[in-house]
Amino acid sequence: MSDARYTAVKLLCKTFSGGSYSNIQLNSGLKKSGLAERDRKLCSLIYYGVIERKIYLDYVIEKFSSRPLKKLDDVILNILRCGVYQLMFTENIPESAVVNESVTLARKFGKKSASGMVNALLRNFIRQGKTVQLPEDRYKRYSIEYSAPPEFIESLITDYGEELALNLLADSSGSPPVTVRMNTLKCTEQEFISALGNIKAIKSGIVPESYSLSGDVTDTKAFRKGYFHVQDIASQLCCKSLAPAEEDVVLDICSAPGGKAFTMAEMMRNKGKIMAFDLHEKRVELIRSGAERLGLTNIYADTGDALRYNPELPEFDKILCDVPCSGWGVVRRKPEIKYKNPDNFSGLPEIQYNILENALKYLKTGGEIVYSTCTLRKAENENVIERLLSGHNEIEPVPLPEPLGGKFGSMASIFPCHYGSDGFFIAKLRKVR
Repeated sequence: MSDARYTAVKLLCKTFSGGSYSNIQLNSGLKKSGLAERDRKLCSLIYYGVIERKIYLDYVIEKFSSRPLKKLDDVILNILRCGVYQLMFTENIPESAVVNESVTLARKFGKKSASGMVNALLRNFIRQGKTVQLPEDRYKRYSIEYSAPPEFIESLITDYGEELALNLLADSSGSPPVTVRMNTLKCTEQEFISALGNIKAIKSGIVPESYSLSGDVTDTKAFRKGYFHVQDIASQLCCKSLAPAEEDVVLDICSAPGGKAFTMAEMMRNKGKIMAFDLHEKRVELIRSGAERLGLTNIYADTGDALRYNPELPEFDKILCDVPCSGWGVVRRKPEIKYKNPDNFSGLPEIQYNILENALKYLKTGGEIVYSTCTLRKAENENVIERLLSGHNEIEPVPLPEPLGGKFGSMASIFPCHYGSDGFFIAKLRKVR
C-alpha cells in the first residue's frame, strides 16, 4: 500500500510532466491509493503545496544543491520539493521526520544513490535556519515569494495595477473556501443545516443563498438530497447579473458542468426554460445528472457547438455566455495554471469573440446577455467586449446589479479582495434594436 508522501511524489511527477489539471490528477490518484483519510489529507496538503510554491521551492533547492536543477532526476527533485515544503510551510511535522521520510522515499523509488544528497541538502537547509535571501529586484522577488512566473505577474500588474495583482497572488496559496448555493426549492435553511451533519455552515453576507462549508461536502445527506450545489460566490454573482425571471427562455451556451444553469433554474423557481449546451456528450451528462439530483426540470441539456449558429433554436430573453478562458482567476484551485506559457492563450480572444458574436444572433430585441470568464486578462475580458461594442450598434452596455453595479458599472473584474471569491469577469449587454 502506498503512503501519503510516496503518492504525492508520484502525482507531482505526472503533473509536472504535462498531466491533467491538479484536482483531476489528485482525485484520481487518491482513489487508486488506498490511503486512510488522515494520509489522504497529508498527501493533498503536500501535493497542492508543492504546486503552489514550486518556484519558491526550486529557488531554495538551487541555493543548497551542488548540481543545477535541470540535471536533477525528476523523482529526486520532487522528493526535495516535498521535503522543503514541509520544512517551510507546515506545522506539527518534526524536522527529523521530514528528513528521514525524504531519504526513505529516495530508496522506495529506487534512487538509493541519491539518498545521501537528499539527506545532506535538507539538513543543511535546517542548519541555515530554513531561510534564504530573496532577490532585491522587485519582479524577481515577487516571482519567488508568490511562486509565479515573472510574465504572469507583469501581465496582471500591467492590466490591473500592483495592489490588485498582489491580492490575487497572495490569495493563490492555501486551501480555497468551499462555497455552495442552497437549493431553496427543496429545503429551508434549517433543513439544509440539519442535513449537513457535523459540517459547519457560514452564511454569506453577499448572496443570501450562499454558504461556506468545510470538509467533504459531497459525503453528506444534504448533498444526496439535492439541498445544494458547489459554486463560488463570483459565479453566483454572474447569474444574479443576468437576473433571469420565471417566464424567461434562457440560453446557457457553454454550460457544462452546469453550476450556473442550476443557479438560474433555482432563481426562476423551476419555471420558464433554460437550454443548456456544451460540445461533448460526456459533459452534457454532467448537466443532466446535476439537474436531476437538484430536482430541476426546466433545464434542457444537449450537445451544441457555441461557434456555430443553429437556426432551429428560438430567440432568447436572456443569454449566459461563459466562455472557455485561460483560468487565471482560479489559480487558488488549479495552481498549475500560472506556470503555463502565455503563448498558449494567444488564440483565446478570437474564439471568445466568435462565441459571443454567435450568441448575440439568438438574442431577442430588448433581451440581455452576460459575458463572463474565470480569468483576469484584459485581452480575454474588456478587450473582447469593447471589440463587440465597436462592431455592433444594436447592443449597449447595461449597469450590473448590486453589489457589482456601484463598484464596477457594466463590466466587473472581480478579485479576491472584493468578495472573497475566485477571480472573475462579468459584463452585461442589452440588444436595443
